[in-house]
Amino acid sequence: MPDFDATNAIDDTLWAALCDLRAQDGGTILTYAHHRKRRRELTVDGRLVVLAADHPARMVVDGAPGDGQMGNRRDYLGRILRVLQGSAVDGLMGTPDIIEELMALDYLLMQDGAESVLDHRLLIGCMNRGGLAGAAFEMDDRFTAYDAAGLEEMKLDGGKMMVRLDLKDPRSLDTLHACAQAVDGCVELGLPAFVEAFIVHRTESGYKLDRSPRALMQAVSVAAALGDSSLRTWLKLPYCDGYEMVAGATSLPILMLGGAARDDQHAVLEEFARGMQAGPNVRGCLVGRNVLYPGAMDPAMMARAVVWIVHEGVDATSAMERAHGHH
Repeated sequence: MPDFDATNAIDDTLWAALCDLRAQDGGTILTYAHHRKRRRELTVDGRLVVLAADHPARMVVDGAPGDGQMGNRRDYLGRILRVLQGSAVDGLMGTPDIIEELMALDYLLMQDGAESVLDHRLLIGCMNRGGLAGAAFEMDDRFTAYDAAGLEEMKLDGGKMMVRLDLKDPRSLDTLHACAQAVDGCVELGLPAFVEAFIVHRTESGYKLDRSPRALMQAVSVAAALGDSSLRTWLKLPYCDGYEMVAGATSLPILMLGGAARDDQHAVLEEFARGMQAGPNVRGCLVGRNVLYPGAMDPAMMARAVVWIVHEGVDATSAMERAHGHH
């Protein structure tokens, strides 16, 4: 199978048109945002598969170590567009620049007679990206992207934030406090808050995520209690062995994250399938790199496999086989 080529999704003409639109005052994109057809309900069946596209904003530009592939914006957007056009993912979570670029692309494609790829899909704004990867201040993860008013202005469907707890770094408390305030901001506007939480340990080669069920259970217990209300809180958590214990730490809905892109796509799908069985509150995935960079595979194919696992309860092997047979 030839490697997926994202330039097919965004050809030279479309890329030039996007760049032209970006050089204007932004009124076209803002008007588009206000007229986009939004979902009435957050979920159709209580489950969600959301594509994550917020990594570059915190200096994470590698699909695979050292390749810088996520730093190629045309390629990155092409992959996102391919997933939106070729699968039934429920929506997208991203930073303001990426969400606006996709709105612009959708507007341009619709001008050309195409169906909208963003209508009736969730658009979730990423809020805190200040904890740049590898920076001395990484645990001070300030809110440098959307605030609640910004989500409302662009008519988005929710906000996502991350709290990494390094119990030896006092700056984690600042992030925790800021996340609590962001949950309040979302609650006030009736928007769901998607809170990503885990405990990390500082090592020579950067922060390592503690994937033990106990550490994740502790992180869940902290994240679930953030803000004035948990009525609209969803949690975003990594998968681990013994996920039943993690799911059992809360009644809040949980979405699994994918983490760094891996070579073994089947193993990723296996984890998602196992996670979906771990408790009645595990409700899907908020996944980025493992869908957008699945080796030589078409990202839309990987996205379809994840959608079938989450929404139809298909096992990983059947989902992969179906994805490869589906055109």
